[in-house]
Amino acid sequence: MARPSRTSRALSQNFLTDQAAAERLARLAVPRHDPAPLVLEVGAGNGALTTRLAPRCRRLHAYEIDPRLVPALRARFADAGHVRILGGDFLTAHPPRTPFSVAGNVPFSRTADVVDWCLRAPALTHATLLTQLEYARKRTGDYGSWTLLTVRSWPRHEWRLLARVGRHSFRPVPRVDAGIIRIERRATPLLDAGAYQGWRELVELGFTGVGGSLHASLRRAYPRRRVDAAFRAARLDPSSLVGEVPPTGWLRLHAALTS
Repeated sequence: MARPSRTSRALSQNFLTDQAAAERLARLAVPRHDPAPLVLEVGAGNGALTTRLAPRCRRLHAYEIDPRLVPALRARFADAGHVRILGGDFLTAHPPRTPFSVAGNVPFSRTADVVDWCLRAPALTHATLLTQLEYARKRTGDYGSWTLLTVRSWPRHEWRLLARVGRHSFRPVPRVDAGIIRIERRATPLLDAGAYQGWRELVELGFTGVGGSLHASLRRAYPRRRVDAAFRAARLDPSSLVGEVPPTGWLRLHAALTS
């Protein structure tokens, strides 16, 4: 397998060298027997994941920002007509207008930007990303708490932690383990377009943290009696901290406050 003379710290490069982990990531990214219509790979690197995604796709667009790696990747996949190696930054790509998915071993320092790109892409069906384990656990509620980004996007996107990958599956070896997350766009959103802006405003208000509890934060915009009734309907303790409330609890709060 061709490798660059050195990795780039600026590009946050940690190449996936564990073949079993690469196969598992590809299988989780494209689990169906029928080939996926179009997959975009974030950071093809040395092609460990690209090689395993290619048989599962009708079309594969693999992005690689490091110009040292692009010639070898293009030579390696020269005979695979359905695979395009695209030299450049994935984040500058225009999202396809037809359904597509995203997969990749994401540079840890760029995870937030890649996730934001995926959430803003209207035709994305799902993204399966290998990220820092702490990020994966935090975004999927695995610590028993939930973040603003996850809750705010929940009516349109489901977040799941699918697997863990040890740090020794990478070269150079990072300081932390990794996790595979799945962000899946819901075929039918939990809220219609008209209600979504109100949902965002409610969630963002709750996450301000003013007053020390979610109940106190919401009282800035709603009468106390109404907030009390909403918490009873949502089966939530008024002393609950904002991060302790799962997306399902937020949905019940939203229903009660907007009814």
